[in-house]
Amino acid sequence: MIYKLALIFAVLFLLFIIDLVRKNKLDEKYSILWIIFGIIILIVSIFPGIVNTIATAFGVYYPPSLMFLIGFFVVGAYIIHISLVITKQNKMITKLNQELSILKEKVEKEENDK
Repeated sequence: MIYKLALIFAVLFLLFIIDLVRKNKLDEKYSILWIIFGIIILIVSIFPGIVNTIATAFGVYYPPSLMFLIGFFVVGAYIIHISLVITKQNKMITKLNQELSILKEKVEKEENDK
């Protein structure tokens, strides 16, 4: 039963992400990670033995804990990625504000000179 719910969730999740991209609310470059995540959930829900096989290969006795650990690392990596994007955008905004201030000052000088 839980695998059927996971399958339904994965399909709905993929449709939701595709709809966000279609409505231009999510950039394609950011949707790729979410689509990959949805496909992984889809594969695991169709073939639940994969988790047990991977857990056995790593010597993990409780397979859901391995999934939790992998999810934790994926979320951590995504948070770092988003932090880098935000930092880059903040630097660009600061530079644009500085350039705008310089242009405003030039326009005001030209208006005062007239």
